[in-house]
Amino acid sequence: MIEAASELYGASLRHRRALVLRDAKGNARPVPIDTWLGAADPVDERVLDRARGPVLDVGCGPGRHVHALARRGVLAVGVDVSPAAVALARRRGALVLEASIFHRLPGDWSTALLLDGNVGIGGRPDALLRRLATLLAPGGRVLVELDPPDVGVVRAQVRLEAGATSSDWFAWARVGADAIAIPAGAAGLRVAERWRDAERWFAALERP
Repeated sequence: MIEAASELYGASLRHRRALVLRDAKGNARPVPIDTWLGAADPVDERVLDRARGPVLDVGCGPGRHVHALARRGVLAVGVDVSPAAVALARRRGALVLEASIFHRLPGDWSTALLLDGNVGIGGRPDALLRRLATLLAPGGRVLVELDPPDVGVVRAQVRLEAGATSSDWFAWARVGADAIAIPAGAAGLRVAERWRDAERWFAALERP
């Protein structure tokens, strides 16, 4: 059975259903639904220490980062295309827009978040970062979560799977920590910092 990716993702969020992301070569990785539905963990909180408001959380899902920032008194807005994710985020008190990052949005953000692998949105990290650069204030930054080094920049067709149900194929990307300068440079951003925290990798990209 095949469903639209947004519908399958939404149902998995609503029912805490196990979900897998699989590429066309058969490689699969679990989608951490329970993590996204939970509160920000200590690694998330340390990333958010680097965020200056106002903050735009791209692909915010159920809104745990927006909620964590709001608890700190930092103005943060999420944006997500999934109606289910937006509803769950709003239910926990997060301010979230139901829209694509490529739709018309307000600009002049001090920080944009691309966490939980969201640098892969659209399958073209250079285009995504270029779009974010247009929304940042001068001196603004993107805090981006990355794959481990040696992954490079990988563009692929992927689908979601939940048991016997699969989504349609869509474009996605992965970027290794040592390769982020390639799409960042193409977007006019500079890599200001890279770091590892537990088993997760991150970078801070700055707009001149």
